[in-house]
Amino acid sequence: MYDAKRLVVGFDLDMTLVDSRQGIVGCMQRVLEARGVTATEEQLWPLIGAPLLDNLALFLPDDQLEGAATDYRADYLEQAIEVTVLLPGARELVDAIHDAGGTVLVVSAKNPTAVKAVLEHVGVHPDIVVGDLFGHDKATPLREHGATAYIGDHSGDMHAARTAEVRAIGVATGPTDAEKLHEAGADLVVEDLGDLVSRLDELAAG
Repeated sequence: MYDAKRLVVGFDLDMTLVDSRQGIVGCMQRVLEARGVTATEEQLWPLIGAPLLDNLALFLPDDQLEGAATDYRADYLEQAIEVTVLLPGARELVDAIHDAGGTVLVVSAKNPTAVKAVLEHVGVHPDIVVGDLFGHDKATPLREHGATAYIGDHSGDMHAARTAEVRAIGVATGPTDAEKLHEAGADLVVEDLGDLVSRLDELAAG
């Protein structure tokens, strides 16, 4: 058994709680095509979860990045929200944490407006939402809110958990496979979030 006050679980958003692949790839392709650049889904899939400006910089010159990012964010709110769906086990795990008296926070590289719009669309209601952070920078809100674990699909999420000195849980639903998640510092890797519903004690502070 564990103290519910010591069950504070952080989640990444894209490809951890939600399958946002179709929306992200579509928005990226439209923004790039408007600037004369073609990118395939195979090129864009491994980039999901990384900061938008970093991803755009792989295809565009520096003087186009801010404009492209602005266009992407507007297009995302118009085109990508409706095609985003929950990943298996996401609702069940969030509900289980809340039912146990724990706290759920979402810490994402996506901008906060889009994070909240996605969560509202899929009907998941965390206690705390933080956006615009990636990798080690995610450790700051994890520490501030007393997180006991952080769950993500990206190597950067494992680095964030390690930096924050909380349990690092990888979920193999994104572009990073289980081996790479372990190499990045994951304490545990699961196939989907449903695997954690009966293991809340492993997400709580020891």
